[in-house]
Amino acid sequence: MRKHKRAHLIEYLEILDLNSGLHIGHLADISPQGIMVVSQEPIPPDRDFCFQLQLPETHADRKIINFTVRCLWCKKDVNPDFYVSGFQISEIAAHEIKIIKNLIKTHGFKSR
Repeated sequence: MRKHKRAHLIEYLEILDLNSGLHIGHLADISPQGIMVVSQEPIPPDRDFCFQLQLPETHADRKIINFTVRCLWCKKDVNPDFYVSGFQISEIAAHEIKIIKNLIKTHGFKSR
């Protein structure tokens, strides 16, 4: 059960897999504990990933943050050309959690 409601962002931010260097997809929503990613390919659940999140240009002090996640689920999106996957953040530096909270505050909105 989530402690924080996930926030949608006003723009999709790019997610890269640090191990492969490949583009995974785009961030759909975020909280300090987890993210949802929209991708063109399914992402296998019960697997760990090292992700890099490309921050908006308005975050001039940092361009990226890195963190480790575990894929909890993956399903077809409403648009059948895409998949959505839910991830729990398992390893992240404390200063990067502050960046996520600031990102939510400056670029986020909560859906109903």
